[in-house]
Amino acid sequence: MKKFLAIMLVLVMVLALAACKKPNVDPNTTKEPEQPSGELAGTYDVTIWCADAAQDLFKKQIDDFNKTNTDGIVINAKIQPVSEADAGTNMITDVAAGADIYCFAQDQFARLVQANALDKLGVKAADAVRAANDAGVVAAATAGEDLYAYPMTSDNGYFMYYDKSIIPDEDIDSLEKLIADCEAKQKYFAFDCANGWYVAGWFFGTGCVSEWKTDADGQFVDVNDNWNSDKGLIAVKGLEKLVKSDFHVNSAKVAEFESNAAVVVSGTWDYEAAKGLLGDNLGVADLPSFTVDGQEYHIGSFNGCKLLGVKPQTDAKKGAAIHKLAAYLTGEKCQQERFETLSWGPSNTAVQGSDAVKQNPGLAALLAQAPYSKPQGQIPDAWWGVAGTIAAEVKEANGEEALKAVIQNYENKCKALFDLFGSQDYIFVGAWGGWDNSSTDYKLTEVDGKLTITIEVPQSDYMGGRIVPIGTWDTTLGYAQVTEGADLLNADAAGDDNNIVFAEAGNYTVTVDLDAMTITIVKN
Repeated sequence: MKKFLAIMLVLVMVLALAACKKPNVDPNTTKEPEQPSGELAGTYDVTIWCADAAQDLFKKQIDDFNKTNTDGIVINAKIQPVSEADAGTNMITDVAAGADIYCFAQDQFARLVQANALDKLGVKAADAVRAANDAGVVAAATAGEDLYAYPMTSDNGYFMYYDKSIIPDEDIDSLEKLIADCEAKQKYFAFDCANGWYVAGWFFGTGCVSEWKTDADGQFVDVNDNWNSDKGLIAVKGLEKLVKSDFHVNSAKVAEFESNAAVVVSGTWDYEAAKGLLGDNLGVADLPSFTVDGQEYHIGSFNGCKLLGVKPQTDAKKGAAIHKLAAYLTGEKCQQERFETLSWGPSNTAVQGSDAVKQNPGLAALLAQAPYSKPQGQIPDAWWGVAGTIAAEVKEANGEEALKAVIQNYENKCKALFDLFGSQDYIFVGAWGGWDNSSTDYKLTEVDGKLTITIEVPQSDYMGGRIVPIGTWDTTLGYAQVTEGADLLNADAAGDDNNIVFAEAGNYTVTVDLDAMTITIVKN
């Protein structure tokens, strides 16, 4: 019996040792293969919008993410070509049908937050973004104290291209000499001063600021603007020198070199085209300085960026997986690849500091301009129109008092603009008008206790719009509320509850009964 028990004990020990033995390990590896078993493991169908030129690279980077992430996440990506300029409008048109991840220009940020089209970053993700990217881009992705997007580039600024066969290198730092060179050779100086984005640089150059503040919902709550000041007067005196020249044109297109221009103010997106037009005669530099009352002022600029947004998800697990992908696509490695492949200027500070970035002519000019630039924060859509009229008013002004009147008029318009943000008035916002929810051009008026408006719907690819309180995307009134005149709407868009989509172009009267929450549409 004792002998039998001893044999059994030996067998138990052998089995125990066998159970504890590790599985075979590939001799060509230094550690056992990892088996993903995280909470996020799974395959996710994800729609992504990016620029046409970036599609192949995004596909490659998503494949890399699938191979390298340790969470067991597999992204089944449907990549669609949608430009950064159009992405915001497309998302606001129908958030539910929009992409899960999309690239967009920063000037669309506030309205995307208002439309609930951006999912807020978690605490750890936000801290990582702040640590890795330049402060200006981080600010552009912030509403209140929270981050709502991932920085992708920091190259949306402007500088100067010039024809070296016309402009001597020794003249490029002086606005006055550049104007004189153009006038002497009867060549054009292209600087789009009818665009608020460009005209702002004249004010930044003299120390002026224009900073709008939003709350956590993307609503504009405060503004710090001192353009109507002694510094602002210096700015318009400098601007006056250029816009009153017979050889100034309002343009930011390097194609102007084909139309007799010697100087064009534009950005990195135009470098290859400019090089193709001028070849070895292409000069690239930061903006010049101008002189007022014996003092030099370097023309400033906006420094903008492109961001990557994540749409809020109903499936929290999918949302977390998508955020992992978004963080990867905007990380150092992917930003380096986009610079090398597409020449996109990085927002990641480590990539910005690389020798390759510093040696790129366009990015080098942008970096030279950087000390004189201001980060483009959140700005109301309607402000661009206000700032865009300054140059035309300066061109017509005669004397210092008239120039003072120009910047006083600007201040008055800004105050009126700011006042409307707290208004409870409603406007009709149309796709054909750029979904400008700050404009009063389509304000509804009260008639017999109801709100009404007559609008002209132009022929376009998408003849849709919606009724919203000024300055917000809340309480949208659309297709689902239309009880009369439904036959005038596009039946194919009947599922789009937020937007009123017209069947054909024409003149329409739209009447809203807010008490009954009904809309009547009549074609005139």
